[in-house]
Amino acid sequence: MSQDIIDAYQRIKDYVNKTPVMTSRTLNELISAHIYVKCENYQRIGAFKARGAFNAIKQLIEDSHPAGVITHSSGNHAQAVALAARELGVKALIIMPKNAPLVKKAATRGYGATIIECGNSPTDRVVKTKEVVEKYGYPLVHPYNDYKIIHGAGTAAYELLTEVGKLDYVLAPVGGGGLLSGTSICVKSLFPDTIVIGVEPLNANDAYLSFKDGTKIYPSINPKTIADGLRTNLGDITFKTIKENVDDIITVSEKQIISAMKFLWERMKIVVEPSGAVPLAGLFRLANEESNYKIKNKKIGLIISGGNIDLTDFFNTLSSLIAE
Repeated sequence: MSQDIIDAYQRIKDYVNKTPVMTSRTLNELISAHIYVKCENYQRIGAFKARGAFNAIKQLIEDSHPAGVITHSSGNHAQAVALAARELGVKALIIMPKNAPLVKKAATRGYGATIIECGNSPTDRVVKTKEVVEKYGYPLVHPYNDYKIIHGAGTAAYELLTEVGKLDYVLAPVGGGGLLSGTSICVKSLFPDTIVIGVEPLNANDAYLSFKDGTKIYPSINPKTIADGLRTNLGDITFKTIKENVDDIITVSEKQIISAMKFLWERMKIVVEPSGAVPLAGLFRLANEESNYKIKNKKIGLIISGGNIDLTDFFNTLSSLIAE
């Protein structure tokens, strides 16, 4: 087991939730396997990102005592850094794209962070972040390409495996690769023959292309997916880690993501955003299409993350049906 992940777990355990592992008879019957769902949508700020943010900022404070921190994010990491910075007593400047979900921007501001908007492409985020770092001098808490973030993210898999034991497969979403990197380090350290699979939207398949090529990182260019948390491309650290520890990356369509999201909402009563439903979409694909992976009667873990859905229109519709 990576000592860094154990250290991260000890460092953050008093700041984050130990999230539940849920099962579903209906899901087990559909897949003909035993499925364990690690529900990071019940994590603080609604995503696994809280784990990495607390681990990174707490170490920065111990090492250099910065007055503030800077990051860029479409939402979940932004909220995580804002929350961790507030609780640990430092300022937070967050670069967010203009098209980031309003519910995530509102939550980030609610935790006391200052939002600085940028363009909508991943390149826009990087350029604006560089400007802000140069202006203020605060350290960057990268959303994924940072070992402190990766080790914090890996504590979700650590909790899962500590609770349920050895699994035959573990599936996790991949965008920038922080969660998949941390998950793979943890899983392969404990159970080297467990198969780790990353799942990515087909419309944002840069990690898939990078993994299959194996020699270079493909950029994420204007990805058009409803899974907004998975639009970023891999960093050099996550690319290297994934190549060393992950067995495969598969892709899923927008329709498959919606179908998985619908199942989680309707049958398991788990409210997840599209990014959180991606691993289940991948499992459904493995179960329903020809695959090299034999999953029947296997023990399979899914790490789902992201419960930040803007339900304003839904509740406005319900309100409009109320008789005056």
